[in-house]
Amino acid sequence: LPLGLVVKVLQNLLQERVPIRDMRSIAETLAEYSVKSQDPDILTSAVRSSLGRLIIHEISGIQNELPVITLDYELEQLLHKSLQTAGENSAGIEPGLAEQMHKSLQESTQKMEMEGQTAVLLVSSYVRPWLARFVRHSISGLHVLAYNEIPSDRQIKVVSTVGRRT
Repeated sequence: LPLGLVVKVLQNLLQERVPIRDMRSIAETLAEYSVKSQDPDILTSAVRSSLGRLIIHEISGIQNELPVITLDYELEQLLHKSLQTAGENSAGIEPGLAEQMHKSLQESTQKMEMEGQTAVLLVSSYVRPWLARFVRHSISGLHVLAYNEIPSDRQIKVVSTVGRRT
């Protein structure tokens, strides 16, 4: 595995506020998945999945229930399709929809924070990297997680759903 690729994955993790102190799990995951892919985003997703318990612990401590925001099925499918066509870095969604989605995510995040909860957006692992970049600088309190990062012993409680018409 090229060192530059390892560095890129570590940078991705740090940029998304994922602790990298469990270097053993990170190295094992990279060794396992690097035979399948050399794409830093795919490798980052694999590492995030293996660090799921640590990521969730950082966000919600030992609470059994994790309050989350989700995207409605239609919106998530639209993002999925547009990412497949436009490529991972620029979802080809119309600016009006992007703006509306951003506004809804911001409102949901503020509502959760006002209730003393950490805001978590839970989406598919395919759209997670793009959405994390989409909100990184503008909604700093929002953590974007993929379903496969949630440990099986944690309960998910959907507190709001963002859709095309919200």
